[in-house]
Amino acid sequence: MTTLTLEVPKSLEKDREDTVRFIAAKLYESDKLTLGQAAQMAGMKKWDFAEILVDYGIHYLEPALREDLEAMERERK
Repeated sequence: MTTLTLEVPKSLEKDREDTVRFIAAKLYESDKLTLGQAAQMAGMKKWDFAEILVDYGIHYLEPALREDLEAMERERK
């Protein structure tokens, strides 16, 4: 991993941990990070991170299952 400095509003200072988790979750959701990479970024174990994804409106699915669901959705159209 590399270090990235990000300026955020002072109001987020007390919620640093939640802010990092949120960013990691959104990067996972957009397929920019794997589950393991996002968990590492958040400083968590992979399965603990997977459990908190729901807090951010993200539902964890195995990548193969996600691909199957996306393929089924495309076939419906």
